[in-house]
Amino acid sequence: MATVKFTFEDKDIKPVKVEDVEKGFTILDVAEDNDVHLNHNCGEVCACSTCHVYVEKGEDALEEISDREEDFIDRAINPRLESRLGCQCIILDENADIEIHIPDQKQIIGHEH
Repeated sequence: MATVKFTFEDKDIKPVKVEDVEKGFTILDVAEDNDVHLNHNCGEVCACSTCHVYVEKGEDALEEISDREEDFIDRAINPRLESRLGCQCIILDENADIEIHIPDQKQIIGHEH
């Protein structure tokens, strides 16, 4: 089973490590299932950039980025080369070791939980 570690730009939030993640789940799914706050305004259909994350490790274990996803990443706050949308990062490798850095979510207006 895969492992996903979440770190946060907001230093008040402690890192979260999730083990035993099945392939086929998205990074957003893993976040939601484990009480990790990650905005997602469009309902996971790749129509916004609110679930923007940085993939620090394990990019090869994720579904390849699409042109549509790249277009929405360009609209995200502070996009980088390692930027992805959590709703589009499908875990493909059951033995993956993935590290995700979540930008400060306070800057995003939208879905709160």
